[in-house]
Amino acid sequence: MRASFVFSEVVTGLRRNVTMTIAMVLTTAVSLAMLGGGLLAVRTIDKMKANFLAEVEVSISLVDQVSANDKNCSQQMCGSLRQSLQNNPGVESVVYENRDQAYQRFQKIFASQPELLELTGPEALPASLQVKLKDPDRSDAIIKQYSGQPGVRKVDDQKKFLDRVFNVFNGVRNIAFVMALIMAVAALLLIANTIQVSAFTRRTEVGIMRLVGATRWYTQLPFLLEAVVAGVVGAVLGTVFLLLTKLSFLDSVFTGEVFPQITTLEVLFPVAPILLAVSVVISAITGYVTLRLYVRH
Repeated sequence: MRASFVFSEVVTGLRRNVTMTIAMVLTTAVSLAMLGGGLLAVRTIDKMKANFLAEVEVSISLVDQVSANDKNCSQQMCGSLRQSLQNNPGVESVVYENRDQAYQRFQKIFASQPELLELTGPEALPASLQVKLKDPDRSDAIIKQYSGQPGVRKVDDQKKFLDRVFNVFNGVRNIAFVMALIMAVAALLLIANTIQVSAFTRRTEVGIMRLVGATRWYTQLPFLLEAVVAGVVGAVLGTVFLLLTKLSFLDSVFTGEVFPQITTLEVLFPVAPILLAVSVVISAITGYVTLRLYVRH
């Protein structure tokens, strides 16, 4: 009978303040959806880093003398440079790309821009040595060692470009977390206000229960459960928002060619349990603190 009374009080409280309850649930759902989006962004960025760093290379562009006259890197200037790279303990592999091969790759990349292809001939592209490192994070050592070497025109590190790209993604992730924090504050204020209003509207019956011997926990538990129930419903709605966003938008953008796909399983686990746990803990703590501060009698 005690349990049924507590749950009936929870339902009564939620129904009595239905507009505030809906606002609280929706605000919680949006904040948790943004938090979930940030968590998915972290996982996606980590997967992208792992995929791209596995293929990242240092490109050593060669001078015109080598590009024009050495198609197989068999002459002394190019050959000694390649041999030095192959003997370097930090280098995993070295591939020579002559001017014709570079132009063929250029044509594939810019096939959709015929005007650019007309303006660019093979002589505009240098031959290069594509160097794959055992540890991409140590590319600076290779750049310092081979910049200015005989036959070297320029040394490009793909990892620096990737770092700039990932900085943009990290900024988007941080914005999602900041927006989630702002919405979470709004949700906390709504939870606190809802509990205060609910306690005020039921102050008479709570006072009678205390007079006949009901404990403080027994009289305050319904208010605490109201906040937790609203938080759980908000977490479920937030997960639904994430799934709908994935199906309607993210699946068409994250095709797996550049951006790794986000699977439904990744939304359901571990993101959904994290959102549920966060909503329950925050709702319970907010409800408890509100009751201790504002509902003293």
